Amino acid sequence: MTPRTPSRLPGELSLNRRALDDLGFIRRTMESAGAHTAIPGWGGVLMGATACAAAPFAIAAESGAAWFGVWMVAAAVGASIGGLEMWRKARDEGVSLVAGPGSRFAKALAPGLIAGLLLTLALRAVGPLDLLPGMWLLCYGTAVIGAGAHSICAVRSMGLAIMLVGSVALLGTVFLRDSRLFGDLCMVAGFGVMHVVFGFRVARERRG
Repeated sequence: MTPRTPSRLPGELSLNRRALDDLGFIRRTMESAGAHTAIPGWGGVLMGATACAAAPFAIAAESGAAWFGVWMVAAAVGASIGGLEMWRKARDEGVSLVAGPGSRFAKALAPGLIAGLLLTLALRAVGPLDLLPGMWLLCYGTAVIGAGAHSICAVRSMGLAIMLVGSVALLGTVFLRDSRLFGDLCMVAGFGVMHVVFGFRVARERRG
């Protein structure tokens, strides 16, 4: 005859459930401590709005130099907004940007941005400017995905979306006759719409 398995007592079941709950809480706390959460949602929305506002001026630019200048000004304004908003949110949440997850986030973000800067200088000097929108979007998306490994899921998702738009922009450079206009529209989609959409998402989920 098969021996009966002794049933667990109610107190033993309660103790096991409590232990599982405690382990879940510890895991969530460790994940939160290892991720940079001072991501400015409304700051992202403003960055996206900056790109959208710059697009008509870039499209209307009569020379490559003027077009380049419009997007450089937009990049400087957007980067300033992002940096200031991240600093403000980190201060409000008591999070450091130079140590722990904040430092890892910045270090992961930097290589892609530096690569984009160097490629910009090279293409501005010797290459066709039509390649710049796709290259900017790909480098920025790559940088954001890398930094997203040390942040919340929305950051990684935004980086991937921007990379996809950048890939489409480069394909447009190859196959379309008016690739400059197409590149500007991709810039609006990547730097504008994506920042606004994911900025709203972060603002809603992270309160700011």
